[in-house]
Amino acid sequence: MEKKMTKKDYFKALATVVEASEVENQTDLLSFIAHEVELLEKKSSKSKPSKTQAENENIMAEILVALEKVGRKVTVTELMKSSDAMAAYSNQKLSALLKKLKDDGVVEKTVEKKKSYFSLA
Repeated sequence: MEKKMTKKDYFKALATVVEASEVENQTDLLSFIAHEVELLEKKSSKSKPSKTQAENENIMAEILVALEKVGRKVTVTELMKSSDAMAAYSNQKLSALLKKLKDDGVVEKTVEKKKSYFSLA
């Protein structure tokens, strides 16, 4: 799959085209392109996790603590029943966060008879 070009890539390509051609206002065009690239870089450096993402990080830490306490493979429902903290969250939310933890390599998922079990990696 080919990498999709970003706005920054397009501006850099435009800058090379403007530099190669003899156009009126070449310096103005180049300064405009440089300014736009600078704005894009400034915008990307400001990005921080959203409120929900920060909450999810805390919930994932709670999930790891709960899995450590249980000490064996558990289903999402069993995890919810294991503590009051886990019971506060929906089955779908815990499933999604467990999948993210699995993708990060922190949690192991095993499937037995069409049931998913989770444990610490």
